[in-house]
Amino acid sequence: MSMLPTQIHLTLPPWIGEVADTRKRYLTDEERVGLAIELSRRNIAHGSGGPFGAAVFDEHGRLIAAASNRVVPQTCSVAHAEMLAYMAAQQRLSSFRLNEQGGHYTLATSAQPCCQCYGATVWAGVDALLIGARSEDVEELTEFDEGPLPADWIGELERRGIAVRRDILRDEARAVLAEYGASGTPY
Repeated sequence: MSMLPTQIHLTLPPWIGEVADTRKRYLTDEERVGLAIELSRRNIAHGSGGPFGAAVFDEHGRLIAAASNRVVPQTCSVAHAEMLAYMAAQQRLSSFRLNEQGGHYTLATSAQPCCQCYGATVWAGVDALLIGARSEDVEELTEFDEGPLPADWIGELERRGIAVRRDILRDEARAVLAEYGASGTPY
C-alpha cells in the first residue's frame, strides 16, 4: 500500500527574479500591472506556463510576491498566477490574510481573475485588485474558459472592501494573450 503525499510542492520559474525587482517601488497602477504583464510575457517566452502574471504590493509600492501561471509544468489546476502570488505573499508575511495585521495590499494581474482566482481574492486579504485584460479578452484571444462569476462581481468585491480598477494597460495585456493564442501552445 502506497503512502498518500504529506507535502505539496509548487515552484516558480527561476527567471522570476530577473523581472521582479524587490528594491524598486512600484508606485502607479500602470507600473504594477506592467510588471504582471511582463511576467506573463516572459512566462510564454520561456515556455514555463500560460500567459498570465500577477504580483502583490504593499501600500508603499514594495513588491511582496510575484508569480506566473504554472498549471501545466506543475500538473496543478490551482497553480494560476494569482493563486501563486497570494501563496508566496502569505508565506512571506506569515499570514493567511495579508491585511490581517494592518497594511494595505494590492494584487495586480495581467488579466481579470478567473472564477477560482476571484474566489481566492475574496479571502486573501487584499484591499485592491488591478486588472489588465478583461475575461472576454482572454476568451476571445485564447482557448481558456474563465468560468462563472457573479453578475456583479466587481460590486461583490467592493462590498468586501476590495477596490477594483480594470483596463490598466489593457492593450499591452491583450497583445500577450494574442501572441499566446496565435502560437498554438497547448496550455
